[in-house]
Amino acid sequence: MVGTMNYISLKTKLSSRRHFIKRMVTTALVASFPKMAHSNSLSVEVAVGPRILGRNDAPVQVAEYYSMTCGHCAEFHNNIFPTIKSKLINTGIVRYEMRPFPLDGLALRAHALVRSVPEKKYFPLVKILFAQHPVWVRAEDPLSALMKIARLAGVSADEFNAIMRNRDLLEAIVAMRQKGVDDWQIASTPSFVINNNEVLSGNMSYEDFAERLSAFGA
Repeated sequence: MVGTMNYISLKTKLSSRRHFIKRMVTTALVASFPKMAHSNSLSVEVAVGPRILGRNDAPVQVAEYYSMTCGHCAEFHNNIFPTIKSKLINTGIVRYEMRPFPLDGLALRAHALVRSVPEKKYFPLVKILFAQHPVWVRAEDPLSALMKIARLAGVSADEFNAIMRNRDLLEAIVAMRQKGVDDWQIASTPSFVINNNEVLSGNMSYEDFAERLSAFGA
């Protein structure tokens, strides 16, 4: 009986610790955003919906967890992803989904931006932000640099500021990040969930990536 009670107590403590850590992550990422009114034109449900390239019935399903400020993610998308897109996605072999896993407050803001534009502009804007990664990530004023790039996607200054203040959206993105931790123990970026079966992590060459996918039919 004592052993059972100790187990229950330990389980309760671990559960409480997980909830505490989750609250701390959410607080740390969203803390810099004051509670202010935001535009009601953006549906958070639509903003956090799946962002997918490729056929839904593709034999290999890939979900990438990435952070907009991650240098390894930028290198992967600038140098490796174009080949993956042409050889695996466009040919119907891979269905590719991108999921946010912001590693810091700036990444969270960038994820909020790309999630707020029309879906057809999502991947082009992600591509632009990764292509110009050092320009805005290392800028003296990263938010101003980010806003300048946002203008290329047709996002006005007022719209940009509304996105930055949209706590519902920011917290929804943090929740997506946490789901990656809970479901797949994602701890670094880029990480890839393959067919809801295996997790690959790290910035791999195309050859290494394709070889790992070959076990799933790629």
